[in-house]
Amino acid sequence: MLLEYFQMIDKVESVDLGLGRLKAQSVVPMESPVFEGHFPGMPLVPGVLLIETMAQASGMLLLAVKDFSAMPFLMSVDGAKMRTFVEPGAILDIEAELEHDGSGFAVTKARITSAGKKVCDAQLKLRTVPFSEVPLAPIVRKRAEEVGLVAAMAAQG
Repeated sequence: MLLEYFQMIDKVESVDLGLGRLKAQSVVPMESPVFEGHFPGMPLVPGVLLIETMAQASGMLLLAVKDFSAMPFLMSVDGAKMRTFVEPGAILDIEAELEHDGSGFAVTKARITSAGKKVCDAQLKLRTVPFSEVPLAPIVRKRAEEVGLVAAMAAQG
């Protein structure tokens, strides 16, 4: 996890295209400028970055489901619940499940756990825009390769 660069997913562990599910993992760094202000003497991952982590897992799922034909953009977050604090060094297990996909929009349900405990969950709505309309395909594919999404897709067969 590179907090200050908003690269929240370290590794895609698996993707199930048939069920529309993705599992990923992230390790919170021990030090980051983010912790200098949140909070001095008691470093915690801001809730907004946990939501971003769920959004990125949902985005990775959509990239896989759509075979890299469209870029997912977060539009809204519903029913978000922060259930516990996340400290430096925590290992986060992230899951995203596709609930709806169509007409340029998708809905996922995502959750994060750590050491078996619930951290947060939310329903996320994303807009999908064809890569022909946004010049991000090479950057997104490179990141997907780095975190193992492409390998997880290949493992699907």
